[in-house]
Amino acid sequence: MKVLMLNGSPRKEGCTYTALIQIAGVLEKNGIESEIFQAGTPELENVRAAAEKMKEADALIVGSPVYWASPSGQIIEFMDKFCSLAGKDMLLKPAAAIASARRAGTTATLDVLLKYFSFHQMPIVSSNYWNMVHGNTPDEVLQDKEGIQIMHVLGKNMAWLLHCLEAGKNAGISKPESEEKVKTNFIR
Repeated sequence: MKVLMLNGSPRKEGCTYTALIQIAGVLEKNGIESEIFQAGTPELENVRAAAEKMKEADALIVGSPVYWASPSGQIIEFMDKFCSLAGKDMLLKPAAAIASARRAGTTATLDVLLKYFSFHQMPIVSSNYWNMVHGNTPDEVLQDKEGIQIMHVLGKNMAWLLHCLEAGKNAGISKPESEEKVKTNFIR
């Protein structure tokens, strides 16, 4: 099993990456592979490369720094394009969002990112608090003991859900049948 992790920060090894690395370590301890993909650049070629990786992934985690009490503009643009290309490969796969902030805006950031998952019927994985870390540098993030614990619990919960889904699949439980999307339009 494999989890695709999108680092939505333009800083390749910054605070968001530091949080994702914590999750990756827990996943590895639970027998699950992960890959951190640098999604902080929303060029179409980069989005296509991530969409290809989503085909093989069993789950998705999207991380973003907080800019102006919202996800980075880069990850919003990336996710808009990514969902257009990889939407069918996201369906019913577990997902989680994480936010990294110096101070505030994390819950608003999570709210925006979680909407991408809800639209694609993805079971949302949580932790023992909102999925966030605080700090202005990677070293400060590592000092956020509560935030680090949140990332560890998130990794354990993701691993548990993936193992449960695998066990269900092995027991013959299939995914729900998809229905053709009904669109209501009241404009005439």
